[in-house]
Amino acid sequence: MRRTLAATAESFPIAGSFTISRGAKTTAEVVTCTIGASGRSGRGECVPYARYGESVAGVLAAIEGMRGAVEDGIGREDLARSMPAGAARNAIDCALWDLEAKLSGVPTAQVVNAAAPQKLVTAYTLSLGEAEAMQRQAAENAWRPLLKVKVGTPDDAARIRAVRAGAPQSAIILDANEGWTAENLAYHFALCAEARIALVEQPLPAGDDSALRDHARPIPVCADESVHRSEDVAKLADRYDAINIKLDKAGGLTEALALREAAREHGLKIMVGCMVGTSLGMAPAVLLAQGADFVDLDGPLLLARDRDPGLRYEGSDVYPPDAALWG
Repeated sequence: MRRTLAATAESFPIAGSFTISRGAKTTAEVVTCTIGASGRSGRGECVPYARYGESVAGVLAAIEGMRGAVEDGIGREDLARSMPAGAARNAIDCALWDLEAKLSGVPTAQVVNAAAPQKLVTAYTLSLGEAEAMQRQAAENAWRPLLKVKVGTPDDAARIRAVRAGAPQSAIILDANEGWTAENLAYHFALCAEARIALVEQPLPAGDDSALRDHARPIPVCADESVHRSEDVAKLADRYDAINIKLDKAGGLTEALALREAAREHGLKIMVGCMVGTSLGMAPAVLLAQGADFVDLDGPLLLARDRDPGLRYEGSDVYPPDAALWG
C-alpha cells in the first residue's frame, strides 16, 4: 500500500501572551503531518520546542527525511527505531495512528484503553508575571478546579502566596520550568506546603536534579524536562513522585503509552501535559490521559483561534475527540 506524505507549518495566535521562566510568545507555531493511503488520510500535529534544540524548519526537514520510509509503509515500531524522540516523530507517529483508525474503522480509543474514554478535568495555565497580575489571573479563574501556575524565579514567595489568595479553593500545580536551585529548594518547598500546592513540576534543571533524591519533599514533585522516554523512568524514580508525559517529548503516542506503563510499574503518579498547540495536538493526549492523576491539556484554551472542528471544552472539562478531528 503506497502512501503519500505532506508536512506544513501553521501559526495560531495566542490570546494575549504565554510567559514562562524562559521567555514569552504570542503565537503557537505547529507542524502538521498528513499521511494518505487508499483514499483516507491521517494527521498528526507537533510543536517544535527550542528548549530541546528544535525549530519549525528542522522538524519539517526531519519529516521530509522520512518521506521514503513513510511512503513505503513504515510502521510505528520501526519509526521509533528510525527517528529520535521529539516533535518530528510525534507528528508522524500520531498521523499513523489516525490513518490506521480511518483505514480499519476501529477508533484509536478502543486500541489504547480498556474502557470507553471519558471527559477529563484539565488544568488551566496562568502565565508567569508580577505577583499582583498573577493574583488577578487566579481570581478570574478561581472557579476552575485545577490551575497550573508558571513560576521559576529565584524568589517566588510573593507569586505563590498571591495565586493562593486569588484562588483559595482551586487545586494548584506549580511549574518552575527548571528555574529553582538546590540552594533555594527548601525555601520554595516550605512555601508550597504553606500554600497547599498539589504538585510541583521540574523545580531543578534536567541533568542537575540529584538534590531531589535526598531532599525532603513535603509535596509531590513531578519530572518534566527530565523525562522523555520510557527508559528514563527507572533512573528518576528515586527523586520524583510523578512524571509529566508529553507527546512531543516522547515522540508520539506509541512511546507515550510505554511511558505511562513504566510510570505505573514504578509507582509514580502520572500527569499528561502538552505544549501550546491546537486540538489536533491534544486529541491523542486526551486518550493517553484516561486514568491520569493530573491532566494539563489546555493548549486550545490559550489560543485566540483553534482548529475547526476542535475538541469540545466545557469550562475545564475536555471531551474525547470525534473521528472527524483525530483517531
